[in-house]
Amino acid sequence: MRKKELAKLVIERLKEEYPESHCSLDYDDAWKLLVSVRLAAQCTDARVNVVVQDLFAAYPSVEALAEATPEEIEKYVHPCGLGKSKARDISACMKMLRDQYDCHVPDDFDALLSLPGVGRKSANLIMGDVFGKPAIVTDTHCIRLCNRIGLVDGIKDPKKVEMELWKIVPPEEGSELCHRLVDHGRAVCTARTAPYCDKCCLADICKKRI
Repeated sequence: MRKKELAKLVIERLKEEYPESHCSLDYDDAWKLLVSVRLAAQCTDARVNVVVQDLFAAYPSVEALAEATPEEIEKYVHPCGLGKSKARDISACMKMLRDQYDCHVPDDFDALLSLPGVGRKSANLIMGDVFGKPAIVTDTHCIRLCNRIGLVDGIKDPKKVEMELWKIVPPEEGSELCHRLVDHGRAVCTARTAPYCDKCCLADICKKRI
């Protein structure tokens, strides 16, 4: 089976299995998602959702957070781990949004990448979830599942996986597919040596099984 055909089947089946998939980080503004996704590095989304409640209560706008020192921010975000570096990036990012983008998150991929602490994964998440533009978020679940299923072959580098998926996934499907891969990776195709293949909706087309 060609990879484009496989991708089509994967999209169809996961869409049926997880019709309501969405980003598990809570946010009501683009800048808040930008902060949360930085905090989510090596931390669970559930913990981030708790931590940011107090952070955003104390600093309810881009301007307010830009005025805070990294040390002040770190007091709130340290439960997420890597507190110093995350606080430093958040501070610098909010200052850049204030000074260069009139406190708005840009809807341009390269502009997002220019923000402190924002990599391709974060930029794609913002592009897809906030602006509804084509996006592919290659997190650990996406990379693991795409290799197991056979959408990519032995590629672990996030950017390389992203580039391969762009070749076979329709642009309008990329963002939601990645959310569904996260849901499937958490529930069924776990990081365990023996995932729950017996209850997987992709078992008959998965390279790991055939």
